[in-house]
Amino acid sequence: MVLGIAITVSAVSAARAQDDDQHMRDMTTMAPPPQSWTWMADGNVFYGYNKQQRHFADFSAWESQNWFMGGGEHALGPGRLTLQAMLSLEPFTIQPQGSPQLFQTGESYQRVPLVDFQHPHDLLMNLSGSYRYSTAVATFDIGGGLVGAPALGPTAFMHRESARDNPQVPLTHHSMDSTHISWGVVTAGVERGGFTLEASGFRGEEPDEDRINIDRPRIDSYSGRVSWRRGPWAVQFSGGRLHEPEWFEPYDETRLTASLEFNGNVRTRPVSATFGWGESREAVVQNGVSDNFLAEWDVRASRAISIYGRAEIVEKQILGLGTHSKGEVYAEVYSHVDVLTIGAIHDVLSARWAHVGIGADMTLYHLSPDLLGDFEGSRSYHVFARWRPGAPQMHHTH
Repeated sequence: MVLGIAITVSAVSAARAQDDDQHMRDMTTMAPPPQSWTWMADGNVFYGYNKQQRHFADFSAWESQNWFMGGGEHALGPGRLTLQAMLSLEPFTIQPQGSPQLFQTGESYQRVPLVDFQHPHDLLMNLSGSYRYSTAVATFDIGGGLVGAPALGPTAFMHRESARDNPQVPLTHHSMDSTHISWGVVTAGVERGGFTLEASGFRGEEPDEDRINIDRPRIDSYSGRVSWRRGPWAVQFSGGRLHEPEWFEPYDETRLTASLEFNGNVRTRPVSATFGWGESREAVVQNGVSDNFLAEWDVRASRAISIYGRAEIVEKQILGLGTHSKGEVYAEVYSHVDVLTIGAIHDVLSARWAHVGIGADMTLYHLSPDLLGDFEGSRSYHVFARWRPGAPQMHHTH
């Protein structure tokens, strides 16, 4: 019964995920006429050279990380309906084994658990909608999605202003915001006085390895999130129970996250920053608790130059990652990695239709002793061009 309701709802609306939905609302710069459609679009495209320097085994790629999003809002009865869609061309612009990235793990590709590679995202990243209705007491949201994000984690990294100039996926991604592509989601929320309380049901399994197909939606996992916004500040705490997210480690996972985001000005300079924590508690694993920490920033140093960076403290399975049988009890081997990325981007073209920039960054690593034999002296570098819209593109249809 629940599955039938979820699939029916997903055909017409999608989860009011904090990241995508808030991002779309932030792009709306004026109140639309009551009976109009307001159309919005956004995107981010990187193309460049990715060099990963590892002891005995350097690897590199020319590649493009990218996403495109569009949506619309329309008055419907006493509230407003929001519809949105998002896609990525990464299945065609990233090499078959994934994007080279030292110490990145999470999901599998080509039936191999990924180590030192970030998987390409699905062609269809979001097909969603929500209905928002305000009363004198509170504002209510309800929605669902064929594919979308449940109420779990901070704003997804590709939508965070603190991360949008950085072509590299955070190593903490799979402990904080990896559920941003969930096939089958229903969400309900209530907002009052800057506080929002949300609950979701969703599919806990990560997307399958065919990045251009439609996965089977179902509801087998759940999450909840409480968040607060005021001015440039946003805080959230969330938790969820994920049903067997990975086929090669077929056990449930409890995920806890907390984050603080700032998007505003410090004196006259635009500054975006995110601080986050994610904890994974893995069932049947004897020592299956890992904590990961993130600090991320983007500072507009001048009209044309931005300085960005990311510092992470991560615990990961790297040397011992493999496949296990369902119900098998075992101990995992965690390695410790401290990560620091520093980069800059210079906008060479700023117009209403585009910001085009040239950028570069370098990442340094501090490793636990077990990794030194294979990874001592590791570094990584990116040199790239980036396109993003110059301003939200929107028009009204009456």
